[in-house]
Amino acid sequence: MNTAAATAGAVTFVWLGMVLAISFLEAPLKFRAPGVTIPVGLAIGRLVFRALNAVETVLAVVVILAVALGDAPAAVISLTAAVAALLLAQLAVVRPLLNRRSDRVLAGEELPRSRSHLWRPGSPQGRRPDRPRRRPAHGVSP
Repeated sequence: MNTAAATAGAVTFVWLGMVLAISFLEAPLKFRAPGVTIPVGLAIGRLVFRALNAVETVLAVVVILAVALGDAPAAVISLTAAVAALLLAQLAVVRPLLNRRSDRVLAGEELPRSRSHLWRPGSPQGRRPDRPRRRPAHGVSP
């Protein structure tokens, strides 16, 4: 394995770890903390995901450079391009839609539950949409 391949692999797993930790731990757990209201949780989530997206962009550039400078097979180049396209779509389409909705909630508007977050890659709600999420009573873990 050459340095470019090792770098691309290591950075990919760091990136994956960050997305999984935030999507499956931070995002759903913050709403279970006592005293965290929907507006406060949304404000925290926006900050966290803005930071994550900035780091994801840097990591994507590092992976793209490592793949471009290395002797990567066509499959790796294709997968890298696909992941970069997904990140671009998330930043250009999905995140602005979610931001517009959270702006409305933060402004005090009462809205029905949304399933828009299901379109975010790595979303913890990537399960069947017809099954409601279990919510503990009064912030107590089930």
